[in-house]
Amino acid sequence: MRGVVVAVSRSPTHTLQKPNAASIRLVAGLGVEGDAHLGKTVQHRSRVARDPSQPNLRQIHLIHAELFDELQASGFEIAAGQMGENITTSGLDLLALPAAARLHLGDAAIVVVNWPAQSVHSAGAHSAGPDEGDP
Repeated sequence: MRGVVVAVSRSPTHTLQKPNAASIRLVAGLGVEGDAHLGKTVQHRSRVARDPSQPNLRQIHLIHAELFDELQASGFEIAAGQMGENITTSGLDLLALPAAARLHLGDAAIVVVNWPAQSVHSAGAHSAGPDEGDP
């Protein structure tokens, strides 16, 4: 299965929407540099409140651009980054990926799916921007 990265986003604060960036840096075992969810332990405020020592299994958020197409067809105005994702892909069925699937982004980054259709964490470090590498 081959797809492309169409947008990358990050936000240093806990906001739903993340502004698009020209590139992001994936930090092995931590997530997206400069993003509020970067870290070995949970960063989502609700999870921190329950147990701040939990491992962070949601370091990088991916959403497929085809979802935006579906939502736009239903009358919603939505674009990359507005649902809090770090990486927006196209042509890759993220919902069909099994747990432990490995996505290759560019020449060096590998992300490993923890929970299909929910989140992944970084297994390699690389700077990637839109159209730079195939997931």
